[in-house]
Amino acid sequence: MAATELESVHSADVVTKVDTAEVPSAAWGWSGESRRTFRTAGWVVVLILLGMLFEGPQGASSGSGHTGYIFLIVFAVGLAGILIRDSLLHKKPR
Repeated sequence: MAATELESVHSADVVTKVDTAEVPSAAWGWSGESRRTFRTAGWVVVLILLGMLFEGPQGASSGSGHTGYIFLIVFAVGLAGILIRDSLLHKKPR
């Protein structure tokens, strides 16, 4: 039968920015998030949304005009605004 207890890595081997007393899972290296990865993924999504503008008419078959283009642009601009705001607020000292 497999053991149910987890053994933590020695604290000298793990480099974290959080105190293990506040976040016990930091001792196993499970704490934190990659802001750089999330920002990169966000910018990739913005580029994909804007790239969809060149694909073809979005909603022209239903007679609704340029509704699809408007939604793509609004979502891309909104996401870009969130990413820029996050970058600016992360640089400010708290």
